[in-house]
Amino acid sequence: MFVIIKEYITKNMEFIVTLKEQLKSDLKDAMRAKEIAKRDSIRSINTMIKQIEVDERIELDDAKIIQLIQKGIKQREEAIIQFKEAQRDDLVENEQNQIDIFSLYLPKQLSEEELETIIQAIIDEVGATSMKDMGKIMNPAKEKIGGSADGKRINQMVKKLLS
Repeated sequence: MFVIIKEYITKNMEFIVTLKEQLKSDLKDAMRAKEIAKRDSIRSINTMIKQIEVDERIELDDAKIIQLIQKGIKQREEAIIQFKEAQRDDLVENEQNQIDIFSLYLPKQLSEEELETIIQAIIDEVGATSMKDMGKIMNPAKEKIGGSADGKRINQMVKKLLS
């Protein structure tokens, strides 16, 4: 009887899964499937999370974890540039694989048109007219957009719209 009730609950209720729980589950799946690249990438994310939680004695929420993943992607993109200069294609491929796996845990990225629409609305709301007003736009834009676009894309779009 308990099994039947459990199956009914599992099938008919939506569960809210945090990013940490999703990472834990995906790590187990990757280990079972012997997907070494995915396993190592998820372990890398978990290491970044644990380091912050231990150092700062806080529990990270999904928004902070997304920021950490974005930071990890940025670090790997910088490493790819250096590896290309050193002609280490094997390491470039490894870093690119990690970026691809990290990207799975980010929210859907905004298209250029969507990003432009959101930033234009913020510019109109703030009343910005020149590049001097860029600071007034960046903070609200980062808050509103969150992990759906990285700071570099937001910055470039603001510059485009203000010039």
